[in-house]
Amino acid sequence: MPGPTVSHGHGDTSAVDADAVVARRVRILLAAVLTPLLLLTLVGVVMLWPSHEVKVDALQTAKARGVVLSIAPCAERPDECDRARVKVTAGEGTGSEVDARVVKHPLVPRVQAGNRILMQVIPEAAADERYKYVDQDRGRPLLLLVGIFAAAVIALSRWRGLAALGALAVTAVVLTQFVMPAILAGGDPLLVAVVGAFVIMSVTLLLTHGPNAQTAISMAGTAGALVLTAALGELFVLGSRISGLDNNGASEVAAYVPGGVNLPSLVVAGLVIGALGVLDDVTVTQTAAVWELSAAKPNASRRELLAAGLRIGRSHVASVVNTLVLAYAGAALPLLMLFAITGTPDSYVVSLETVATQIVNGLVGSLGIIAAVPLTTALAAAAVAHRSGSVPSPRDAVDAG
Repeated sequence: MPGPTVSHGHGDTSAVDADAVVARRVRILLAAVLTPLLLLTLVGVVMLWPSHEVKVDALQTAKARGVVLSIAPCAERPDECDRARVKVTAGEGTGSEVDARVVKHPLVPRVQAGNRILMQVIPEAAADERYKYVDQDRGRPLLLLVGIFAAAVIALSRWRGLAALGALAVTAVVLTQFVMPAILAGGDPLLVAVVGAFVIMSVTLLLTHGPNAQTAISMAGTAGALVLTAALGELFVLGSRISGLDNNGASEVAAYVPGGVNLPSLVVAGLVIGALGVLDDVTVTQTAAVWELSAAKPNASRRELLAAGLRIGRSHVASVVNTLVLAYAGAALPLLMLFAITGTPDSYVVSLETVATQIVNGLVGSLGIIAAVPLTTALAAAAVAHRSGSVPSPRDAVDAG
């Protein structure tokens, strides 16, 4: 990352954490902002927690996994499909050998003997048509990748890396057991996403950085930036008249949820969740930067700390914003290539909902990141300015709050 940056927790900032002035100011922040916020988040989880099963019975189908023993062209349409002999390893018919129909497509890798595959089971169909090929079973390579990732994180960050993996697991649980079911149960998608984001933020920061003053400042900065991101997302999604129908699977979800789903709000919800991870990184870095600056100069005023922290934050924001925008652009790359092939004018392309949604996501998320830097830096500077009992000038005393 170009420009000056501050590592997370590499310097000796224990004197800053132990300072009585800093502790008093952080306690005020906890009492005035974070404790009410966490209580409201807990109330939100309780109120929004789904009270019934969200699965739609009509859409439930039996599934199976298996290993292909042999494969041959279909007798009736050899150019269009293959007939695979499969040993079922999990799901419906475990332990048996079955025939599965595999549709051929020039862009899809051919199924071969030895491949592990996923199948759909249609119990009412004829015996030779009961099992249908769905996709390759990618469980083993994905598990290998997860193992390599976890080992790399732990090798580099040790106990903190292990805590980060625990936070990642909690994030997955919150998304799958609360956010998605609560929306499917009829909850407002944006409200559910904001509550879920606060839960993820709190657990992630506390697990990875511990319950200390820096974490409290980072949580406050992240919460403020999240609220701003949600408000801007709602404003520009509605202002751009984005329907949300172009999101993958959105219209199908809305059709099966009792009372439907507010699809524009679902777009904003996705934006909030997508921006959260980057916001955490920015706020933690800015808080650590100000702590390091205070450790080097204990009697620094709030104005000095804020100015120095913002200088560090500028380069961080430039890199992070570019990362976020490129992530959204990468997701839309095949579609952009299609527009290039058809010669569609740029001014026309950017107004199409699919592209406009990505633009709103990228730019609103970036605005949230930009806002997080001065907000978190100001909170951190207010917490550590004029510590160590130095006597500030009257003007600096006002700055220090």
